[in-house]
Amino acid sequence: MLKPPSPAESVVIGVVGRAFGVKGWCWITTYTRPVDGITQYRQWFIRPPVDGGGVGKDGTWYRVTKFAAQSQGIVAKLEGVDDRSQAEALTGAEIHVPIDALPKAAEGEYYWRDLTGCRVEHVSGQHFGVVQELLETGANDVLVVGGEGQRERLIPFIPDDVLVSIDLEQRLIVVDWDPDF
Repeated sequence: MLKPPSPAESVVIGVVGRAFGVKGWCWITTYTRPVDGITQYRQWFIRPPVDGGGVGKDGTWYRVTKFAAQSQGIVAKLEGVDDRSQAEALTGAEIHVPIDALPKAAEGEYYWRDLTGCRVEHVSGQHFGVVQELLETGANDVLVVGGEGQRERLIPFIPDDVLVSIDLEQRLIVVDWDPDF
């Protein structure tokens, strides 16, 4: 039996949605890009929603036996989830996969989880704070930067323009962004 992954060893790739039909299928809200990227992961660790939900306190490993594309998204069938009530019990649960299951990021591409917590500095050396989170806006992603004693800044994720350099080993992002903006 597989052991539960720690938060440091796993990444959330989606959330289980409401039940689909009566045979245990579930709607899936995916965080992968492209959206159907979630279909490459066949072993999921399902963690219960914050309120406790119907899954075990620590979560459970499930094997995905089938995926199907629907007009409104993706549905999945999990091994051992065979009726609507079992599927409903998973609603709102996070879908985790081990970090080492993720494909290696291509040159110049980054996983959001790797950027979160990086220090952000202006090209002049002024400290802006750390990346708190990233937002998807449609036009471009945005770094939400701040922290203790730092005001919150929204900095567009535009490599080679706003983002001068990203050094994941040093956990440092250097930006050319108006310090007063």
